[in-house]
Amino acid sequence: MKLLLKYLKDYKKESVLAPLFKLLEAFFELLVPLVMASIIDRGIGNGDMGYVGKMGLCLITLGLVGLTASITAQFFAAKAAVGFAAKVRKALFEHIQGLDFTSIDKAGTSTLITRMTSDINQVQSGVNMVLRLFLRSPIVVFGSMIMAFTIDVKSALIFVAAIPMLAIVVFGIMLWTMPLYKKVQSHLDAVLGITRENLTGVRVIRAFHKEEDEEERFKEAASVLAVSQTFVGKISAVMNPVTYIIVNGAILALIYVGALQVNVGNLSQGEVVAIINYMSQILVELVKLANLIITITKALACADRVADVFGIQNETRKPAGRECEFPDAYFSVEHVSLTYDGAGAESLSDIDFTVEKGQTIGIIGGTGSGKTSLIHLISGVYPATAGGIYLEGKNIDGMDGNALKERIGMVPQKAVLFKGTVRSNLLWGNENATEDDLWQALELAQAKEIVESKQGGLDAVVEQNGRNYSGGQRQRLTIARALVRKPEILILDDSASALDYATDAKLRKALQKLEGKTTVFIVSQRASSIRHADKIVVLEDGEMACVGTHEELLAGCSVYQEIYYSQYPEERPMEDAR
Repeated sequence: MKLLLKYLKDYKKESVLAPLFKLLEAFFELLVPLVMASIIDRGIGNGDMGYVGKMGLCLITLGLVGLTASITAQFFAAKAAVGFAAKVRKALFEHIQGLDFTSIDKAGTSTLITRMTSDINQVQSGVNMVLRLFLRSPIVVFGSMIMAFTIDVKSALIFVAAIPMLAIVVFGIMLWTMPLYKKVQSHLDAVLGITRENLTGVRVIRAFHKEEDEEERFKEAASVLAVSQTFVGKISAVMNPVTYIIVNGAILALIYVGALQVNVGNLSQGEVVAIINYMSQILVELVKLANLIITITKALACADRVADVFGIQNETRKPAGRECEFPDAYFSVEHVSLTYDGAGAESLSDIDFTVEKGQTIGIIGGTGSGKTSLIHLISGVYPATAGGIYLEGKNIDGMDGNALKERIGMVPQKAVLFKGTVRSNLLWGNENATEDDLWQALELAQAKEIVESKQGGLDAVVEQNGRNYSGGQRQRLTIARALVRKPEILILDDSASALDYATDAKLRKALQKLEGKTTVFIVSQRASSIRHADKIVVLEDGEMACVGTHEELLAGCSVYQEIYYSQYPEERPMEDAR
């Protein structure tokens, strides 16, 4: 929690005024039993109704002033709590945006979402309650005890016995439940993960008729969450009845002692009523304090989880100590291997090839051969676990991440568009791009006619995830977004899979006309998409089977031959066909 308190520094005034106004309310509340005692002893006892009316107006005034102080305190507390939560959420989002893929993989997407939403909401409620009640409740409790001592010492000794017992109950339950609330939040992470997985994969689930299986899986996770919440809820629920028993027992003792004191003339009836009112105030405040403790316990558990995310830091990428073998090459992948964090085996092993500026490199292989993993290394998304990748002789692991990204245009395997307009999505590539730049990128990506056919043109609406566009349209728009950047290196990670062969061919011809010497990496399952590349890298089971031109591979690479002839069986030589 200490790590998060710095986000309250802009709300110092509100954080001070909210408790102060609550203390003012508590002060007026402590005067009420004394006024009531005066009404009973002097007004009702002497039959002075004028005095009763005057003191009744005093009670109303105390109530109105207390209400005004309470509303003012609530305003300042809410302003501080909401502003604090907004700053924490913004800082957490910025921190997550700065994490590399390895760190995000370690944390897990579902838990990051939970911590940014549910956990921060719990922390916000905790801050709000603390500013409103954390000082008020103890002041009322101890103030009532002090006021009781001013009335009668013997009766007040009952307060001295009751308050420590109540403190033991409240803080004992708090210490017991705090770790349990952390477990509840972790179970919530699991439920959120299953929910997210089902929503994103709903079409696959329905296609394979797995609704019942997924419902059962969700029920199991929800059941675990419900059991843990019920268990910790039962423990927390014990707090109220136990505090009621202690306080009501104390009230019974007060009535007994007070009656004896009245009989001997040491106390008036009004003073007994005042002492009982003070004990009732303690009861109410301790119930509030019990609920506050539960909220604070949840908030502290959630604050620790949020702080844990802030504690996740990217591992410093240390460039390999080995020198670049091909310093004159524009781009070189030298004996590179990749092992994902937590994986049992390498995803890529000893990949080695060079690229000249302006060349088109095709990457092909069967499913699971490591094509996307290789692209992740080339684009700097993941660091190589062995070997090195060099751009103009410099290891990319030692380069500034932003500087590297500015030189690379990446079109991921899954086409992703964001809610807004076509223009706002394209400007992700280059926020300073002119309208001519946007149309030029659209024309190269074979997406010009898509935009022209939409009402509004570049300002046509794009819904969340681009769901109002087809798969092929989304792919072409994402390619256009990368081209707006006019990158030195363009990476197409199987990003034309939804395009028909004619559009795919037009796209490849257009890419050959890119201004400057743009180096293009094309990952594809289609041999037709990469057959005209200057160099083709063939992968099999995470290893480089062979590298060369289409003609060279067709003549001497069995893996490439198998892929190519499976797509073009009519070109298979007669002896192979037999």
